[in-house]
Amino acid sequence: MAADLNTIREIAGRVATAQGIEVVDVELRGGGKARTLRITIDKPEGVTHEDCAMVSRDVSTILDVEDAVSGASYTLEVSSPGLDRPLKRPEDYRRFTGSRLKLTTREPVNGNRHFEARLQRFEEGKLILETIPGKKKPKPGHAQPVQQFEIELANVEKANLVPEI
Repeated sequence: MAADLNTIREIAGRVATAQGIEVVDVELRGGGKARTLRITIDKPEGVTHEDCAMVSRDVSTILDVEDAVSGASYTLEVSSPGLDRPLKRPEDYRRFTGSRLKLTTREPVNGNRHFEARLQRFEEGKLILETIPGKKKPKPGHAQPVQQFEIELANVEKANLVPEI
């Protein structure tokens, strides 16, 4: 399945790049007749239904011609990453500098594994984060200090944007 996934990524990347679209993720899940191929796409101005339909149509045609999903049936889903998109690659962290994140680390940092913070910078494989004051109003004279801390990208288990509407 791994070789197929690399081929699928390459095909999806070719189709998307030709339209100014980025492939964020490619997943092949399930087995037998219940397999789902999920392709997540994005572009700076946001993804439209037409973008999803075009990538779906073009990728599906090429996958069928090249038999990249090993002759088995599958359901193809093409979608945007959503407002709470996952961050996986170094480019994602660079692109979303200044954004609010929720992340979980593999190993604790300052005694915690779960964080909600603003990404100040990403450099040399490290995320420089700034704490976000809590929603509760502090008692008079007890302002919550904003703190900066860093987390190694290799220690990030999961990270998602937090929509700010």
